[in-house]
Amino acid sequence: MAATDGRTGKRPNSVWLTERPPPKRKADQPAGLGLDKIVAATVRLLDAEGLAKFSMRRLAAELGVTAMSVYWYVDTKDDLLELALDSVMGEMRLPDEADTERDWRDHLRSLADEYRTLLTGHAWVARLLGTYINIGPHSIAFSNASMRVMKESGLSLQQITGGLSAVFQFVYGFATIEGLFNDRCAEAGLPVDEYFHQVMTAVESRPEFAETLENTTKVMEARGGTTVREMRDRDFAFALDLQIAGIEAMRGRPGG
Repeated sequence: MAATDGRTGKRPNSVWLTERPPPKRKADQPAGLGLDKIVAATVRLLDAEGLAKFSMRRLAAELGVTAMSVYWYVDTKDDLLELALDSVMGEMRLPDEADTERDWRDHLRSLADEYRTLLTGHAWVARLLGTYINIGPHSIAFSNASMRVMKESGLSLQQITGGLSAVFQFVYGFATIEGLFNDRCAEAGLPVDEYFHQVMTAVESRPEFAETLENTTKVMEARGGTTVREMRDRDFAFALDLQIAGIEAMRGRPGG
């Protein structure tokens, strides 16, 4: 029976709060089709074609089955997207807490790097993170690992959620913009570095961009890196260090 809201009787909008009996295979069900296979195909389609083009009909065609065969395993498209989201959340490697050679800063950097890789590797994830409540097993494991690391930072209980927001909302914003830029380059059929070079070339003769271009060029030379990826990595590492420095500075302060 589905979980319900005690006041309205309405089911919460999450596949993880729904008790769904396992499907009993009918004679006309395709052999070899299962929920894991459906979720894996969903992830492949989302990676290849994006969220806007995804549909249950398109998924069924990819699997070589009818749409009704897919609905035998999931109730709605939203349920399937939520399952796909948690599936890729499982790609993130969580810190080995038995590793005493690394402190909370190392573990936090590791979690931030994994989160950035997830968001840039699956551009559709950023949109879904704000759509669903994300209480699948892999999402919860990441949340718990992040909470444990932040508790080790020395922040008070009142400050921990703010510390988590500072770090992971920064990563979300950084990686979402990075992923969107990568997608734009892919749509243009150009490598990231070539697209970036074309943009810089296109504006260098325009007087209204002179100050911005001069400042950007000086900054790029100062921070180093010959590729867009190298420049991004340097910016990300420094910005993350700023977040960690802020956490260190706020430890022990009253209030929060």
